[in-house]
Amino acid sequence: MMRRNRFLGIAGVASLTAFVAVASIASAQLPSPERLLVLLRDASALAIVDPASGMILGRVPTARDPHEVTASPDGRFAFVASPSDGISVIDIVAQKAIRRVDPGPGSAPHDVLFLGGKVYFTIEGYKSIGRYDPQTNDIDWTLGIGQDGTHLLVLGSDMRTMFMPNRRSNSVTVAEGVTDGPSKTTLTVIPVPGEFPEGLDLSPDGRELWTATRNDGGVSIIDVASKQVVQALDLGMKDANRLKFTPDGKVLIIDGEAASLVVVDAASRRELKRVSLGTAETGDGAVLVARDGSRAYLGLRDADRVAVLDLTTLEITGEILMGPDSGPGCMFWIGGN
Repeated sequence: MMRRNRFLGIAGVASLTAFVAVASIASAQLPSPERLLVLLRDASALAIVDPASGMILGRVPTARDPHEVTASPDGRFAFVASPSDGISVIDIVAQKAIRRVDPGPGSAPHDVLFLGGKVYFTIEGYKSIGRYDPQTNDIDWTLGIGQDGTHLLVLGSDMRTMFMPNRRSNSVTVAEGVTDGPSKTTLTVIPVPGEFPEGLDLSPDGRELWTATRNDGGVSIIDVASKQVVQALDLGMKDANRLKFTPDGKVLIIDGEAASLVVVDAASRRELKRVSLGTAETGDGAVLVARDGSRAYLGLRDADRVAVLDLTTLEITGEILMGPDSGPGCMFWIGGN
C-alpha cells in the first residue's frame, strides 16, 4: 500500500529538499556534539538537551501527547509519534516542525524506528505497522499484524527482523525480513504468560528478548532462535512499562507506581538492586542507555525530571529538571558520531 501524505506544503517542499541534501553529505560532516532528545508528553513538545550540562537548548512543539521519538543518523531530523495526531517531522537544527504525517483516522501511531533512510512505525488503531519515506513524503507500505495493541518496535541483530509487543493480545510478534517489504515478511506470534506486555528489548548478543508484563509485575524471557518463552520472572513490580538492556548484560526496568528502577543481571536472572526514584509515583517512564554504557537516563513523567543513573555504582548521580507540567518520557540520542 502506498499513500501520499496530505500535509506537505511549501515549507515541507523546501525541507524535503534539505533532507535529501543532508542525507547525501552526512558522511562528510565533522562529528557533532551529543544531544539528548526528550519528549515532553504533557507539554506536547520535544526538548533538545545538552547531556553534559543538563541545559535545555530548545523546545519544539509537536503533535498532542507525543509518545516515542527517533532521528535520522545525521541528527538533523527527528520523527515524533503521537497516537492522537500522527507523526511530526522536526528539523532539529532549525528547531521547528516542518510537516505532519497522517496514517489515517484512528490509526494511533505509537513507536517510530529509523532504518535505511525510512521510518518504520506501529499503527495500533489498525493492528498494523507501516513504513514512511521522508524523501518522497510517502507511506510506502503497511503490514497487518493482526494483534491488539502493537506498541513498540525493537530491531533484531540481523537488521532485517523486528519484534513488537502486542499489549492487549498478550503476545509478541516476530517480523522476519520486514525490511524487504510485506511480501517478504514472515510473522510469528509468541504468546506470553504475563498480562499486558509493553516494555521490550533485545539482549546485546541478540539471543534473548525480554518483555515486562505491566499488569502482573513480571518479565517474560523469549529465546529468539526457538521463538518460545523459556522463563518468566515474578519481580513483584507494580507498573513496569519500560525495559532496557545495558551493554554489559544488566536489565533496567522502570516501575513508575513504585517510584523505583529494578536492576536484574540477565545471565543469572538475579535481581541486583532496586533504585529509589522518589517518594511518590513517577508515572509512565522511559529508559535510555548512553552509547558508552556508563549511565542511563530515566524519564519520570509525573516528576517532571530526567534522572541520571551511574551504571557502575547503580546510584542516581544527577537529574535534569524539565519544567512544571512537562511530563518527560521517551528519549533518543543524536550527535557524537
